Amino acid sequence: MDKIAFIFPGQGAQYIGMGKDFYEQFEESKKIFDQAKEALGMDLCALCFEENDQLSITEYTQAAMVTTMLAMTAHIHKLGIRPDVTAGLSLGEYAALTECGVLTPLDAIRLVRKRGIFMQEAVPVGKGAMAAVLGLDTEATKKACEETEGIVSIANYNCPGQLVISGEKEAVEKAAEGCKAAGAKRVVPLNVSGPFHSRMLEEAGRKLEKELENITFEDPAIPYVANVTAEYVTKKDGIKESLAKQVSSSVMWQQSVEAMIKDGVTTFVEIGPGKTLSSFVKKIDRNVKVINIDKTDDLAKLEELRECGGKIEC
Repeated sequence: MDKIAFIFPGQGAQYIGMGKDFYEQFEESKKIFDQAKEALGMDLCALCFEENDQLSITEYTQAAMVTTMLAMTAHIHKLGIRPDVTAGLSLGEYAALTECGVLTPLDAIRLVRKRGIFMQEAVPVGKGAMAAVLGLDTEATKKACEETEGIVSIANYNCPGQLVISGEKEAVEKAAEGCKAAGAKRVVPLNVSGPFHSRMLEEAGRKLEKELENITFEDPAIPYVANVTAEYVTKKDGIKESLAKQVSSSVMWQQSVEAMIKDGVTTFVEIGPGKTLSSFVKKIDRNVKVINIDKTDDLAKLEELRECGGKIEC
């Protein structure tokens, strides 16, 4: 049986104006933004819709992104479309956990607000860095990191031919040179405010673990795929530990998508700003169908699924 996956992007996809059309056109989307504003005491609409310097700062980005993704998903639910499995890249994992019923929307938004603050505080701005390594295999990239003095490691396994390294700024720069010498087509510095998914974020993970203890988790109503293991999760046991670890561990995105395809997923619906994950999925397997929902105009792409009652095997 063909299956549908909802997938959610991570930090870096944000842009001024994201979610505004959903907020203005759909009451269920507006409700998510309004509830998040009240819960956090932050003007999420101003943060997401109006020109400002805060949206790309981690402690603000994360709550803004998850609020936007959940607002979009709320309307997709109203259309009668539901997934068989869900997953999210890094920050997007919290939207996935909400989609499968592990977290309530407001608990997810409150958690990522704390997560963003902890990650921002963990490493002073300018001390860490990340870079995308293009066209070099995993082993050669690992070797370049291992041969570099200082903290640097693979942070993201995005898709064939694209890895991300993370760590101390100087170490990342030196490892980047090592990757180029080993044959990488390009190494592109990323515009991020910290060395995410490196051991420099372990302290943030410990703080997050304490916050997670105060939140009630439910068993997933549908499976989700965890970043840390790229494995299906069907019980709440171990999810909190996985989320605490995720902050400083590699994101196994390519492996996660491969696991979903192996399970019978033939349609991936990316919900959130941009279409980064759609690009990754296509590079992993060009035979699957990929739909990205970023604007309300994109909703027309879901018509086929809607006509099938949220399924594609009609």
